[in-house]
Amino acid sequence: MTSMQQLYLLIPLAPLAGAIIAGLFCRVIPRRVAHSVTILGVAVALVASFVVFQDVQAGNTFNGALYTWATSGALTMEIGFQIDKLTVMMMLVVTFVSLMVHIYTIGYMAEDPGYNRFFSYISLFTFSMLMLVMSNNFVQLFFGWEAVGLVSYLLIGFWFKRPTAIYANLKAFLVNRVGDFGFLLGIGLIAAYAGTLNYAEVFARREELATMVVAGTDWPLLTAACICLFIGAMGKSAQVPLHVWLPDSMEGPTPISALIHAATMVTAGIFMVTRMSPLFELSETALSFVLVIGATTALFMGFLGIIQNDIKRVVAYSTLSQLGYMTVALGVSAYSAAVFHLMTHAFFKALLFLGAGSVIMGMHHDQDMRNMGGLWKYMPITWFTSLLGSLALIGAPFLSGFYSKDSIIEAVHLSTIPGAGYAYFCVVAGVFVTAFYSFRMYFRVFHGPENFGKAHDDHHAHDDHGDEHHGLAPGEKPHESPWVVWVPLVLLAIPSVLIGYWTIQPMLFGEWFSGVVEVLPAHDVLGELAHEFHGAAAMAMHGFTAAPFWLALGGVVLAYVMYILMPSLPARVAPLFRPITYVLENKYFFDRFNEVVFAGGARMLGRGLWVVGDRGLIDGVLVNGTASAVGAFARVARGVQTGYIYRYAFAMVIGVCLLLLWRLGFK
Repeated sequence: MTSMQQLYLLIPLAPLAGAIIAGLFCRVIPRRVAHSVTILGVAVALVASFVVFQDVQAGNTFNGALYTWATSGALTMEIGFQIDKLTVMMMLVVTFVSLMVHIYTIGYMAEDPGYNRFFSYISLFTFSMLMLVMSNNFVQLFFGWEAVGLVSYLLIGFWFKRPTAIYANLKAFLVNRVGDFGFLLGIGLIAAYAGTLNYAEVFARREELATMVVAGTDWPLLTAACICLFIGAMGKSAQVPLHVWLPDSMEGPTPISALIHAATMVTAGIFMVTRMSPLFELSETALSFVLVIGATTALFMGFLGIIQNDIKRVVAYSTLSQLGYMTVALGVSAYSAAVFHLMTHAFFKALLFLGAGSVIMGMHHDQDMRNMGGLWKYMPITWFTSLLGSLALIGAPFLSGFYSKDSIIEAVHLSTIPGAGYAYFCVVAGVFVTAFYSFRMYFRVFHGPENFGKAHDDHHAHDDHGDEHHGLAPGEKPHESPWVVWVPLVLLAIPSVLIGYWTIQPMLFGEWFSGVVEVLPAHDVLGELAHEFHGAAAMAMHGFTAAPFWLALGGVVLAYVMYILMPSLPARVAPLFRPITYVLENKYFFDRFNEVVFAGGARMLGRGLWVVGDRGLIDGVLVNGTASAVGAFARVARGVQTGYIYRYAFAMVIGVCLLLLWRLGFK
């Protein structure tokens, strides 16, 4: 094993070592030791990732097995790494955001009794995500895929004494199992027909696989396999209708919202489809399916952010919408734009989540925006960094979100994939919706009248720290968070502003993903966009004249009018939109449908199996029926065995007579 291969191993194993130390010895080691070893492990992974990044920049890539786990006939299951420019980009994003979250957690979880356990979980999560993105085969991909799901279950239900947290992590676990079932079917189809689980070997056979159909059907093999793989992505990346777990996952502590729901777990599906681009390119049906699902998520999940009052849930629905944008980019074969938005979104969405956590700390764990207002005077660092994050989210020119989001919109506009027209409407309309709910949150939290320090008996939101008093006492004022909280905000704000400007040219219009992402000439919308690209500065200046900018500006202005200039306006117009609000408040009835059809159906099936199968068949026939039959036979036998000699003599005489008659009948 070369020194560089040892470095590859160090990247996932360093966070794992920290997780093991903090987890196994969480009851005996001091808090300082727990956060030190986990932060050190992630920091080592970040530094090593940067070294590998420089090595890849120099033209050195790696694709090979490190360990053979099992062999079944011609099928080999291995642990191996594929290190290329897509991998190193994901490694840097995951380790940097994870490091910021680890540092932030020192302040946010300072009073929590599960402090050491939490650090163990988030470090273990980092290890799982790194194993996923570094994999070169489907076995390791599935291991990382399921590991991040398991750790997210532990993190969402971290406060396991609270029923809402238990419900949320169970919901996340079950919904992801639905997606993972499709994901496993997709892997199974590929293994069965390609005879290998190695990415490179599967891709080498893609032309042959494109001519095959699923046995016993007329379904094209690659279409079926790609749709099944994408169903797995729908679960992990929270696409309609498998999105229902993500808003409820806000029951977990705020740091995991930034780690899981901004930069890592929910982006696993986007990464996976990008990695599988050689397969998806050969199925326009699969691409169209991806496109329509992503467009629906991008627009309709954004609408739900408009009616939320919990600050974390607004950001959660924003995540759903932005994941829809990434999925739309995948559907139009703009894979580079999808992972570019993945990268920019990771920074500004982690910033917004951690900013929301800072506000929650300042408000003494009150999350209801109706109890906030005017916080900019008391929390200037949180205010300014949140403003930058919000501007990046809505796609303000020159900020990172502008470059990635506008590239996706333009790519959809040029696409000829079926469903592109619908998708273009959704992503353009989504710009206005995103700007409105983002600055609705910003204005209600940081500007306007101060609504804290009052007796609010009607609406206190408290996702965090279940049994504590929530909200500021009368006369009490908010305060800026400690340095371990605001330093990560500042460090995340820097790439939220600059990373798009720095990287758009190489990532979208350069050679960054050459040889990693494969696009058919007929689908190469980014190639067409490249002819119109004249530099990051020129693109931003042109952005001021484009429709998305004016739509975003319209959303900001409307939010300003409704929540700053005329704060009574929302209440006055609410009755006019009551039917729409009713649908939004019930989240399009997805949860109700799942409860009635799936949960209700499962209950009915379970009750039927219990009544008919358990009580009727097993207890009634097999157990009690056997006992009844033995009892009936015993009653008959008891009637014969009376103990009276004359009855026995009579039976013997009758028997002899019957025997004689039988013998005479034969003669």
